[in-house]
Amino acid sequence: MNSANKETKAETAAVDVEVGTAEDVEQVMKKFDRESNVRIWEGIPKTVIRWLMVLFSVYSIYVTLFVGGLRERRLTIFLGMILIIGYLNFPAKKGDHRVNHMPWYDILIMALGAGGFFYFAANASSILTQATRITKNPWMVAIAIVSILALMELCRRSVGVPILLVVGALLVYTFANVRFGKVIYDLFYTTSGVMNTPVDVCAKYIVVFIIFGAFLERTGIASFFIDLANSVAGSSAGGPAKVAVLSSALCGMVSGSSVGNTVTTGSVTIPMMKKTGYQGEFAGAVEAAASTGGQIMPPIMGAAAFLMAEYMGIGYGEVALRAILPAVLYFVGIYIAVHLEAKKLGLKGIPREQLPKFGRLIKKIYLLAPLVVLVVLVSTNTRTMQFSAAVAIGVTILVGLFNKDDRITLKKCIDALEAGGKGTITVAVACAMAGVVAGCITSTGLASKLITAIVSISGGQAMIALVLTMLCCIILGMGVPTTATYCIMAATCAPILVSPEIGIPTIAAHFFVFYFGIVADITPPVALAAYAGSAIAKAPPMKTAFNATRLAIAGFIVPYVCAMNPAMLLIGTNAFEVVQICITALIGIFGVSAGLSGFVYCKMNPVIRALSIVGGLTLLVPGLVTDVIGLVVVAAVVLYQREHGKRAKA
Repeated sequence: MNSANKETKAETAAVDVEVGTAEDVEQVMKKFDRESNVRIWEGIPKTVIRWLMVLFSVYSIYVTLFVGGLRERRLTIFLGMILIIGYLNFPAKKGDHRVNHMPWYDILIMALGAGGFFYFAANASSILTQATRITKNPWMVAIAIVSILALMELCRRSVGVPILLVVGALLVYTFANVRFGKVIYDLFYTTSGVMNTPVDVCAKYIVVFIIFGAFLERTGIASFFIDLANSVAGSSAGGPAKVAVLSSALCGMVSGSSVGNTVTTGSVTIPMMKKTGYQGEFAGAVEAAASTGGQIMPPIMGAAAFLMAEYMGIGYGEVALRAILPAVLYFVGIYIAVHLEAKKLGLKGIPREQLPKFGRLIKKIYLLAPLVVLVVLVSTNTRTMQFSAAVAIGVTILVGLFNKDDRITLKKCIDALEAGGKGTITVAVACAMAGVVAGCITSTGLASKLITAIVSISGGQAMIALVLTMLCCIILGMGVPTTATYCIMAATCAPILVSPEIGIPTIAAHFFVFYFGIVADITPPVALAAYAGSAIAKAPPMKTAFNATRLAIAGFIVPYVCAMNPAMLLIGTNAFEVVQICITALIGIFGVSAGLSGFVYCKMNPVIRALSIVGGLTLLVPGLVTDVIGLVVVAAVVLYQREHGKRAKA
């Protein structure tokens, strides 16, 4: 009787959420994803702006492939165009739904801001020859100030206020300690400010990969990933939640947005999870945790992977290779937690007859061809990254022609170019603001002061420095795009960890700040991805956020393992050590997940839960002694649970 009531209740909840989800997905995106809060254009204005975006994408591909020349000229044209399409897309206030409306002051800000960058581009050679003397001309100072302020306002509209608070605080500090003219010169007229490494990487690599992602979406690959995940894991215990983990890992690696991925795949997977019997807050949390982790999944890893390659001075293929083990551990951790929750609740999977047939799906394996081509070209260094992405776009179009169920058309190609241009706006603006942060730090010498302060507080202890860095990353990453968070952390915190006093290897330090910049999207109190998941699941936001944090516990542990034992990142190791680390880390994550879930074969008492967590954490600490202790503790917990479960059943 109880089982029947439970099933009826779950089905009723599922029906409610399915109806709401179909109607509310767009509202959820607008509430939690600033990129979705755009102006409404109709008729001729819509057509004109659509083609402006298409032309921007085509221009970006052409420039990155065939145009060299002066970096300052190339980047100022890029930023000027970003300001134009940015102000045409983003209104001053969220929720401004007036059709074909753009106030005069927006047009003025757009014209003045973009005009400043275009003026610099047209006169780049003469401006650069004047060096710091340029700031003695009030007109040139005014151009710089207006253009930077226009970028900051576009950042407020498209990215949000949190990053501006960081930028504003650093600007105040910089102007208080450095001569006014030098600050203006450094931030606008050199490549150490808005035209710093982040914007250069965005204009050179990221924009092409964003366009590639837009084309890939239009081949129907997201549906293929979801069907594939259903076929593989849908019938197992709590199958829909495992489907959410697998499909979000696959879809999310192309997307650079935790919120966008949560809403896109969550609109399918969250109702399925609720129908199976999962609580709403757990279903939303599974999707949020998995979608957020999509950004650490090779080979694409969102936009930040290109920045990592540039900051660390290594190839993009090497970044993707070193990211494999941490990404696998992250998703295995979520998968284990989901499985244990399903066992604890006694949940079933989806009947096999309702699942897609693997034999039918295998016929669509050609949809993966663009990703395979991209990985091969990038990993072999046959061509540049941007050329590889351009080739992958061509392969995507070719593949789309063979997909009878969702064939790519000329209209879809134009849609992809438009979406690529629109998707570049927020990344480019965030990168520009990260450049301002880096410029302020360089001008003031703040980095060395921060290193001195952290080393002093931590007493030179690596673990304390890592904890302090983690807190900085999570706080600064709240409500800020991953790319911007990583750039800020790479300029401020990574040098601290790399310093001789702390001694973390460069690659491990950058992965550490990258990971914690990402998990900020599911960490309370500002857990945007978790809140988006809760809105689809019709569940309490804070409960969803705490559940997501618990599920993604591997995301909080793995960075420490990478920092303390760089062999996890394939640094200075051999095949035997890698296998050993993988085995001990997997068992350790199992122990921690089991302790947090409170279930393996039966419900755990508080003492056993604590032992399981301690044993799991011990396995994650490098060293033979800790590995042996951890293995003994986790094995004892599992054996005790097994016997206790048998007695309970008897």
